[in-house]
Amino acid sequence: MLTSKQRAELRAQANGLDTTLMVGKEGVTQAVIDQADAQLTARELVKGKVLDNAMLSPREACDAICEATGADGVSVIGTKFVLYRFSEKCQAQRNETGRAHRKLTPVSKADPVRKGIRARRMVAKQQREQRNAYFRQQAIDKAIERQKERQQRES
Repeated sequence: MLTSKQRAELRAQANGLDTTLMVGKEGVTQAVIDQADAQLTARELVKGKVLDNAMLSPREACDAICEATGADGVSVIGTKFVLYRFSEKCQAQRNETGRAHRKLTPVSKADPVRKGIRARRMVAKQQREQRNAYFRQQAIDKAIERQKERQQRES
């Protein structure tokens, strides 16, 4: 099963492909399945077309071929459809030519710039908290003094 990102990438790759698989009025026959299987093994990505005189829709033809060959349907637009199936043969060729997909190297999460920013923010936060605590204590002390003065006036 393909993810949406993989499907989008394969659709982009299929834009430049020529239509090589044709489904005629007889529908999805064994010959069409064999041809699709051979092309998927050789290329991984195949673009097909359902001719106007065929009795089934492009979606039905795509689903039938996918089920018979074990491929994934990438897209169906109008009368054309795109199929994908991973091929060991194509992967071996990519490995030989150095075009194989390489795994990305993990990026360290310890970014020194962000670390410095975080440290400065923490220091600023502590300073704000100390300042607020000081003024809070000053306000409490003033309130206590006022209360004592009131009590002295009343007595």
